[in-house]
Amino acid sequence: MKNFIFISPNFPTNYWQFCRELKKNGLNVLGIGDQPYDELSNELKDSLNEYYKVSNLENSDEVYRAVAFLTYKHGRIDWLESNNEYWLERDAKLRTDFNITSGFQEKDIPRIKFKSKMKEYYQQTGIPVARYHMVDTLESCLAFAEKVHYPVVAKPDNGVGASHTFKIENEEQMKQFFDVKWPNTIYIMEEYVNGEVNSYDAIIDSNGEPMFETGNVTPMSIMDIVNHSDNSIFYILKNLPDDTRAAGRATVKSFGVKSRFVHFEFFRLLKDQEGLGKKGDLVALEVNMRPSGGVTPDMIDFAHSTDVYKIWADMIAFDRSTMPVGKHAYCAFAGRRDGKDFIMGHEDIMAKYGNNMKMVERIPDVLSGAMGNQMYVAVFSSQKEMDEFYNDILKCNE
Repeated sequence: MKNFIFISPNFPTNYWQFCRELKKNGLNVLGIGDQPYDELSNELKDSLNEYYKVSNLENSDEVYRAVAFLTYKHGRIDWLESNNEYWLERDAKLRTDFNITSGFQEKDIPRIKFKSKMKEYYQQTGIPVARYHMVDTLESCLAFAEKVHYPVVAKPDNGVGASHTFKIENEEQMKQFFDVKWPNTIYIMEEYVNGEVNSYDAIIDSNGEPMFETGNVTPMSIMDIVNHSDNSIFYILKNLPDDTRAAGRATVKSFGVKSRFVHFEFFRLLKDQEGLGKKGDLVALEVNMRPSGGVTPDMIDFAHSTDVYKIWADMIAFDRSTMPVGKHAYCAFAGRRDGKDFIMGHEDIMAKYGNNMKMVERIPDVLSGAMGNQMYVAVFSSQKEMDEFYNDILKCNE
């Protein structure tokens, strides 16, 4: 029996489903987390063969000892994963320390976590990337902005999501950025790309071949949502465009991805941009070597009448899957921000869209910065229906 250690199986709360499918496939599923066992959901408890509680997952030594104990008790560990961006570096270090070869190692981290390092691997595929400058002095950053023209975007080179990301539109804002940026953090500054985010989401087998592919679109900038406390929308595409599929597969090969669930992000240009391409072209943004966050795996299931938790677990156990993919649809996420004067109340929304609705719940505070406070997830057969849904659900009184 293969041993699988799942780091933080309780968060996000839907990740117990990965554990369930692993256990169904005959793996010995061992969880490490900092939530007391009694507080775990019954579904997660039933999906684990053993759970090791640490006082704090941030404590590297404690997590190391947990892996060592489980190795001593159960024998060699075959897999170790969290499927979580936050723990990607920790996962790689633990694999390296315990000689777990099924996954990225510590030496792989720079090219999959640092935005500046990702660019060369995107470029190897022929996908254009935004020009950039590593933030050093105010003078050199002002010179870079003059070269590429305002606005420019500054963000941590090794960061999660849109945390501490700045859109800088003039010299005064550049000076303000230097006043508030985190000390001892390396920032990358890039030319602004006028585009909407299109993703390639896939489960890749041990030969680097896709077992399942889809994609999503984020019409609004996550950076703007976080910085301006705006509503949040994105949707799973009914059908993956050919150019996104080709770009995603090329990126898989360039980064040497094997046996992973991935979420690669591209900009689709909203207008011609010199040096990057024509309106509608794809430009590289960043790679994420884990599933798209939050409830996205569930949304993918709703959009394609399938079960990506099972497909992923089948990849781990068998390197193939017979899980069918059924009828395709758009799956829309709308995250409404508290305190806004929306025209449609909750009861009106459910009266009109109840038959389309798949998930209606509050968003955890830890995710609300990027996703809003109240989420509605619904499926639609056409983009026209989905657009009407977004217009209704997000319209506010003047």
